[in-house]
Amino acid sequence: MNQAQPSTFPFTDRVREALAVSKRGCEELIPEDDWVKKLARSEATGVPLRIKLGLDPTAPDIHIGHTVVLNKMRQLQDLGHTVIFLIGDFTTLIGDPSGRNSTRPPLTREQIEVNAQTYYRQASMVLDPSKTEIRYNSEWGDALGSRGMIELAARYTVARMMERNDFHDRFKSGAPISVHEFLYPLMQGYDSVALKSDLELGGTDQKFNLLVGRHLQGEYGQEPQCILTMPLLEGLDGIEKMSKSKNNYIGISEDANTMFAKVLSISDVLMWRWYTLLSFRSEADIAALKAEVENGRNPKDAKVALAKEITARFHSVAAADAAEQDFINRSKGGVPDEIPEVSLSGAPLGIGALLKAAGLAPSGSEAGRLIDGGGVRVDGGVVSDKGLKLDAGTYVVQVGKRKFARVTLA
Repeated sequence: MNQAQPSTFPFTDRVREALAVSKRGCEELIPEDDWVKKLARSEATGVPLRIKLGLDPTAPDIHIGHTVVLNKMRQLQDLGHTVIFLIGDFTTLIGDPSGRNSTRPPLTREQIEVNAQTYYRQASMVLDPSKTEIRYNSEWGDALGSRGMIELAARYTVARMMERNDFHDRFKSGAPISVHEFLYPLMQGYDSVALKSDLELGGTDQKFNLLVGRHLQGEYGQEPQCILTMPLLEGLDGIEKMSKSKNNYIGISEDANTMFAKVLSISDVLMWRWYTLLSFRSEADIAALKAEVENGRNPKDAKVALAKEITARFHSVAAADAAEQDFINRSKGGVPDEIPEVSLSGAPLGIGALLKAAGLAPSGSEAGRLIDGGGVRVDGGVVSDKGLKLDAGTYVVQVGKRKFARVTLA
């Protein structure tokens, strides 16, 4: 980076710190020199910068991979800047073509409204709601009208639009591209004009759209925004991008015990990547913790700390503590404090039928397979006999490490 001080405002220690916070874990900051000047001006004048993040409500729930950019917003919010959580209810009607190899069907207004209901509630688990500006881009999108849309389209060329990888590849392969798809990056860019944003955040897959916003601000006589892209978080497998379709995700609405256990399941290598992108601990704290592990401290200690931090963020400190104890109990073969209570009749009842009736196995054959694998316990003892029958009474039944039920048999 060219660290020459801006001609008007000094590059102070606070500006240097704000730059370090901005760059933590980021993929690209474009252009960095302009962002330094904006930070310096804000520090000198006391006027907070306007930082925008737009999310289209294309699904009703988000997972912690989506919170990578929200975490960055919170870090910048804590520096005193204005963060704008933009819900793309208008752009969702168009459909984002990013990374698509076919035309993306737009959602209906009803689907968008249903999904948008949960978006901000979930985002508020990361952002400070009292310091967050909530906007919907239908505010200016609907008002733009056909004349305004034509005027907007005149400010960007087809040649530049075709530089976008997905458009270029689809055109080259003969795959259809609908004209309305060109409107998506234009409208996302126009959001930056409407909001007069100084910085826009997004995933690496949004870089083209963010650059369109910078271009359009210049077209409308505004100081162009800087853009900051964050990497896409690897899922539990440490290989693929976190995705519900790949079942390698942690949903932020999952229960505390499941969330805690899933974080502990990641590899020691992936743990440090998650610390950088998901933790609010300082980089100095993380570096010190990593040094302790390298010098012999059990890496599980660091992973437990990360699991508790993430679980507490989406639940509570008490819930995170309880989840840790629950995990310890399970690891030692103990019984969690709270397990489902099931009442059954028909004693004596075969163990396979009991597992199925208690919801611990989907079928009698699967119950038999679990027993053969040594994965079934009754009152702490491993069941090895598929012909076992239980008399009337109350039993703690365990399948695998995490499924429990207290079964009362009559």
